[in-house]
Order: sequence, then structure tokens, then C-alpha cells
Amino acid sequence: MYKCTIIGISDRREQWFTPEVLQVISKGKVFSGGRRHHEIMASYLPEDARWIDITVPLSDVFEKYSTCDDVVIFASGDPLFFGFAATVQREVPGVQMKVYPSFNSLQMLAHRLNLPYQDMHVVSLTGRPWDKFDEALISGESFIGVLTDRHNTPQVIWNRMQEFGYDNYRMTVGENLGNEEKECVSPFRPDKEYAQPNCLILQKLSARTRSFGIPESEFHLLNGRAKMITKMPIRLLSLSMLDLHQKRSMWDVGFCTGSVSIEAKLQFPHLQVTAFEVREEGKALMEQNSRKFGTPGITAVIGDFIETDTSVYPAPDAIFIGGHGGKLKEMILKIKEVMMPGACIVFNSVSEESKQMFEEGVREAGLQITRCSRMALDDFNPIYILKAE
Repeated sequence: MYKCTIIGISDRREQWFTPEVLQVISKGKVFSGGRRHHEIMASYLPEDARWIDITVPLSDVFEKYSTCDDVVIFASGDPLFFGFAATVQREVPGVQMKVYPSFNSLQMLAHRLNLPYQDMHVVSLTGRPWDKFDEALISGESFIGVLTDRHNTPQVIWNRMQEFGYDNYRMTVGENLGNEEKECVSPFRPDKEYAQPNCLILQKLSARTRSFGIPESEFHLLNGRAKMITKMPIRLLSLSMLDLHQKRSMWDVGFCTGSVSIEAKLQFPHLQVTAFEVREEGKALMEQNSRKFGTPGITAVIGDFIETDTSVYPAPDAIFIGGHGGKLKEMILKIKEVMMPGACIVFNSVSEESKQMFEEGVREAGLQITRCSRMALDDFNPIYILKAE
């Protein structure tokens, strides 16, 4: 197995290295990095140096590395901070690796703003989904550092924040940090095109209300029908039974207005929430209510749940069934095939008939009911909240 040394560099045309790093470079034979890194480092390399460009697919790059005894790799900033060192460790388990870090871009941006950054909540959107960014917003993090890419630009990030009502942050963008000729640090402007590479810092200016238990009257309703929504006390008890602190992926089957999904995402921002609804109107309702309550990241799926290919969604370890259209047993059996070990299903029954149907479906699926609570609200009929594991 080859050895590798990974050296973090900045975007400066003139780099500063310790004597130890300079010795590593002078003795190196095979070097690697992105094209931008090659432009910066070309004058520092030995005359007989061989260069391997880091391009996709990465499997080809690592195949070339495997023919070498030792590779010196250049990476931006700190290679162990969302950087190439982690990629090497993943692709070549047990590799002998030495890392020489430089400042990462978010450190440099904090330095330019004279901001102590020990409490910075860091999120990477570089080739990654929105999950961690959404979680930081919903949780109300005060100081967020964001790594961007060519798709998740400052403009795209700002638009997402505005769509879900997060206008309570100040955004500062750093472009070409470390490049003495091109570096620019400035407050975000919606009309500006930002040069790559860039990163940004969000500073919270005011707290956003995050309710614990949203009154049903606050939701946009299906045709204005107040009965077509899980009432707040029932909703909170159902979420409590799902034990969502310990879960990662929740399915809300028959979401209607989206109240259970939205309440779950507000209280447990780390959750991946996938919500299913047969009615086409559900899509607009989920969009409206998600925007109103600031819950980005909920995946809404419209169509007959029994006919839906659920294999493309994260397997659930918590399932809430809010509507079944007479197909409750079929739903339970389908869910049983994909639910994670230790998962649970919670169902609200408004009648003895549906309660019996749930109990039969649970038995057929080889599960067992571990909890059953009965609750009556105002003039509504009593509701059974059942949990199966």
C-alpha cells in the first residue's frame, strides 16, 4: 500500500511552508491535486515531478495512486475539514497518511470579520444535500458557517432561507479567500454574482418563534375542514410515542395537511421526514404549511401508498399512519417489509372498526402492540393512539 502526504494550501500565489513541508516537496516524485492547485504549486515542484490531476471519477485517480510508493497531495485549507483527507481514508482504509493543514476558508472568513469562531456551527453544502443546513436553521443556530459549491451558491442559499421565512440572519460572503488579487469579503447582495470558490457566514439577528404544539387553527386546511387534521394534543402524544429523539427517518403516511410531519420536523430537526398522501391537494398544503412554519426538507410524495415505490426513500425507523383509505392492513404489511430494526408504528384510531383493523394488521405482520392510550377532546369522539413494534 502506498503512503501519502496531504498538504493544505491557500489560494495565495506565493505560499509559505515550514522547513519540514518544503523538504517533503523537494523529495517528492509524484504529486497530485486539482488543476487550480497545480497552477499555484507548479513553481515549487521538482523538475522531474509527475502530476496526477484529481478529477472525476475518483476511482481512476486512486487507481493511478496505487501504482506509486508515495504521493504528495495538495488540497485547499485543512484537508481534514470536509476535505480530501477524509476521501483518501474512505477509499483506502488503513492508508499511511500525514497531513499538514492550512487555514480553512471559514476560519479565514471569520478572521477577516474579527469573529471568534469557537461556537461556529459548520455546514457543508459542497456536493451534499440540504439536511444539515435545514437542521441548523430550524434549530435556530446563532452562528453558521456554510461551505458552498457551484450549485449551492449564496444566491440559492438565500432564496431557500427566504422561502421558509428565515429572514432573521445577516449573511457575509467571502470570495477567493487567500488570493491577494481576487479576495473579496462583503455583505450578501441578491443582485450580485459571486466568484468561486466562496463560503459564507450567517449571524442570527433575532430569534424566530418555534412553537411546541401548533394549534390546528394555524394550519392551511383541506377545503377548510377542521376535522381533517390531527389535533394538537393527539399530535404531540403520537410524536411522543414515536420516541423521535432516537430515530433518524420518519414516514408520515396519509399526511393530509402535513401537521404531524411539520410538528415532527420542528421538534426534531435532525429527522428525515418522508410524507405520503393520495390526494393531489396534499402537495400544495404541505408546501404552504411548511413555508408558514419554517420546515424545509420534508419530502412530500403524492399517490396511492400501496402502489408507490418506497425503495427510493430512506427506510423508516418511525412511522405514523394518519390516513389509510380502507387499506390499513396492506399498509402495515408493506411498511413491515422496509422498516428498520427497532422501528415502531403509531396509529390514531377514531373508531372500534379501525382499531380492530390495525390490531389484525399488526398481528399478520408479526408485530405487537406495546401501548394503547385513549383520549377525548372537547366534543369529539374518543381516539385511540396505538403503538406497534
